[in-house]
Amino acid sequence: MDENQLHENVEKALEEIRPFLKSDGGDIRLVAIKDNIVTVELQGACVSCNVNQMTLKSGVETTVKKYAPQIEQVIDVS
Repeated sequence: MDENQLHENVEKALEEIRPFLKSDGGDIRLVAIKDNIVTVELQGACVSCNVNQMTLKSGVETTVKKYAPQIEQVIDVS
């Protein structure tokens, strides 16, 4: 998978998870993809949510890996 396809697939994954985040007053933005690590910024209510790390690992990371299996980790920089 080339770099453009990887970026597209990660964006598709974020689009899949975004409605769930928005329903709780949050959102997510792709910051970067480097060395099979995706960096995102949680926004809105997601920033102060006490379960945001669980959402990041169980929801976002799992969905991203479904679309781009070579991704090793998703980290949040918010």
